[in-house]
Amino acid sequence: MDRPSRTRATGPRISIPRAAAALACVVLALLPGACATQPETPAAGSTTASAPLAGHLDPVSSPDWQADMARFAARDEAHPPPPHPVVFAGSSSFRMWDSLRADFPRTPVLNRGFGGSQVRDLAWHADQVAIRYRPRVLLLYAGENDIDAGRTPAQVLADTRLLVARLRAALPDTRILWVSIKPSPARFAQLPLQREANARVEAWLRGQPGTGYIDVATPMLDASGQPRGELFIADRLHMNARGYGIWREAIAPRLR
Repeated sequence: MDRPSRTRATGPRISIPRAAAALACVVLALLPGACATQPETPAAGSTTASAPLAGHLDPVSSPDWQADMARFAARDEAHPPPPHPVVFAGSSSFRMWDSLRADFPRTPVLNRGFGGSQVRDLAWHADQVAIRYRPRVLLLYAGENDIDAGRTPAQVLADTRLLVARLRAALPDTRILWVSIKPSPARFAQLPLQREANARVEAWLRGQPGTGYIDVATPMLDASGQPRGELFIADRLHMNARGYGIWREAIAPRLR
């Protein structure tokens, strides 16, 4: 799940070299955003994070995601996912959406949320949580934990550009929908940074074909601009059924 609020220094940004980086950049030069390589999708059961991008992307925020990737692979082997599903990939606000199938009964949905994850974690593990499924629609929820960890709105946008470039290179026909960072009572002090990150990502996505932005933040605020406490469970961070009902109403029209 999303971790308690904390202040953490941002690690150094590193370059991810690849032998074919130069050729990949030429091939992908026409794509908006950063240049991305196209490693092969791991076979079922693989827990190795893909090296997704030639550019500046920090390492994964935690090695613990390997256990989540192994869990997804085991689940796929036991219960093969539907072809070309609608995939929900992101942090615990997706992972804890237990009513996802019931909320979208006529849509083949697949939940690939892993709690506490950040935008760059989605980029590193793009094969395991998205690309391998060849989704017709891919919904992404990330950025909230990034801000909580001390990353800036500019870093959220930069990582989002790399993530979308990686996904678009591998999934040229998939519609990619970004779900806005939600406000919560537990992280109310971070709301200005969340709003800035949302605004930056929304503005950038307007110029990216085959993408969209879904605003779930506005309906989760009351008339005074405070997060609506009745939408959250006891931790004041994660949502209850009423909160997910708002998300369902915002997302459902975009899946038609």
